[in-house]
This record gives sequence, C-alpha cells and structure tokens, in this order.
Amino acid sequence: MTPDQFLFIIAIALGLVLLAVFFSFVPVMLWISALASGVPISIFTLIGMRLRRVIPSRVINPLIKAKKAGLDVTTNQLESHYLAGGNVDRVVNALIAAQRANINLTFERCAAIDLAGRNVLEAVQMSVNPKVIETPFISGVAMDGIEVKAKARITVRANIDRLVGGAGEETIIARVGEGIVSTIGSQHDHKKVLENPDMISQTVLAKGLDSGTAFEILSIDIADIDIGKNIGAELQTDQAEADKKIAQAKAEERRAMAVALEQEMKARVQEMQAKVVEAEAQVPLAMAEALRSGKLGVMDYMNLKNIMADTNMRDSIGKLTQNPDEEKR
Repeated sequence: MTPDQFLFIIAIALGLVLLAVFFSFVPVMLWISALASGVPISIFTLIGMRLRRVIPSRVINPLIKAKKAGLDVTTNQLESHYLAGGNVDRVVNALIAAQRANINLTFERCAAIDLAGRNVLEAVQMSVNPKVIETPFISGVAMDGIEVKAKARITVRANIDRLVGGAGEETIIARVGEGIVSTIGSQHDHKKVLENPDMISQTVLAKGLDSGTAFEILSIDIADIDIGKNIGAELQTDQAEADKKIAQAKAEERRAMAVALEQEMKARVQEMQAKVVEAEAQVPLAMAEALRSGKLGVMDYMNLKNIMADTNMRDSIGKLTQNPDEEKR
C-alpha cells in the first residue's frame, strides 16, 4: 500500500467519524421534518438548542403542531417555557383546544397556568365539558336531634381567569359540606329535610361558594339522603349516665363518711371504757389508803366483801335462770 492510499483511507475514516458526530449532535431528520411541515428553522437554531441543553424534539414537534393549527407562537416562546420547567406539548394542546372551543386564551396566560402546577389542558376541557364532583356522605343534625346524611353532586366548570391563585376541588367540597351541615342544623324537624331535599341545594348554591376558587359552580344536586342516629337521645342517655355516676360517687362519699364516723364513735367508746377501767383501778388503792389511815375499819371491809359476794351470787343465779329461756328462743 502506497502512502497516498494510506492517507486517503485515513481521510475517509476521519470524514465518517466527523459525519457521525455531526448527525448525532444535530437532529437533521427533525430539521427536515420541520421544513417539510412548513416551519422554517435553521440548522444553527437546533445546534443552539443542543448547546443550551434543550431537547429539540420537545420544542420543534409542538411548534409544528401549533403552526399546523394556525397558532401564532415562536420558537423562543416554546424554548423559554421549556427552560422554565413547563410542559410545552401540553400548553400547545391546550391552546389548540381553546382555539377550537372559541375560548380566548393567550400563550402567556396558558404558560403561567402550566407553571403554576395546574393541568391547563384539563382546565380547557373542563370549561367546555363541565365536571361533576361527588361528595362523600355529609352528616348534619337537625334541631330535633336526628342525624341526617346527605351526598351531593357538584357540577363545576373551570374558570380559566382564576386558575392561578384559585382554590381547588377540596375547597369546593369543604364549603358545600359546611353548607349542608348548616342547612340541616337550621331545621326544627328532620322530616322537612327528607320531604324537600332540594332545599339544601338551593340554600347552599345561594351562598356563592365558588368565590375565590378556580371553578364556577353550575349546580348542586342532592344525590342521596339518609337517616342516621338519634344524636339527641344518645346525648340525653350519656348525660343521664354521667348524672348517675355522679350520684353514685356522692353516695359512696357519704357512705365512707358514715363508716368513718362509726369507727370514730367506736374509738371513743373504747376510750371511755378505758377511762372507766382506770377509774375502777383506783378503788382498791383508795380502800387500802382508807384502811391505813383508819377511816375504814376491818369490819367495814368485811361487810363490803360480803355484799360483793352476795351480788356475784345473785348474778350467777340470774344467769342460770335466763339461759333456758334463751335456748328455747
């Protein structure tokens, strides 16, 4: 192989490598697809997207779709929205849907809604086709103490002007639930609520619950209504049970005080008996002192002993006569 042939082969290899790098870095097929769709875009614009770390297909394909739909959007608008973290394809789809539905929606407004975290395409579809939100069973208690459970279906339409900063579905459900509870609670008899359930929807709808939300309430319909517990009776039962426990506690307190008083009286009786025993113990000492001092003679002492013996004998005889009668009883 001659040196010229060798250099020629090296040149061909380098050319192939450079061509492969060029086609891998520059989306030529995407450029050709854009030109075929009537979207004039230069190859240097695609290279600039690569340098700015923008995936060209995420911008060029929505741009082709927008141009075919007759929308006036530019490459810079779509690229800036992509760099801001938005969903370019969803924004373009929302603009096309809004144009078809004759809704005045600009690209800046649509991009702001998308960057705010809202699904702008779903909002446009909801503004054309209203959405039905179904609440869970909401319990309210009428003035007669009967619990009434109601389930409502809320028909809402998206308000595009209030999508940024407006409250969501949770706020709508919470406000409707509060309205249902207050309406049921204002009725003296739960039967009126059962007879006329649309009274709830009319009262709740008249309160303007969609204020400050991203939706416009079209109607509120009571889907189901049911009777729950007798809350008033349960409260009265609980109160009676509580009163019973309080009365039992007070009675137990009085019984404990009576027992304590009884024990105190027994202690006082024992104390008095101890004093009597102590006083009786002084009698022999006093008699001995009287004998020593001569105030009591021996005969007097003997007479006292005879009297005591006679008394003990009479007590013994009395006990013997009483025992047969007690055994008969």
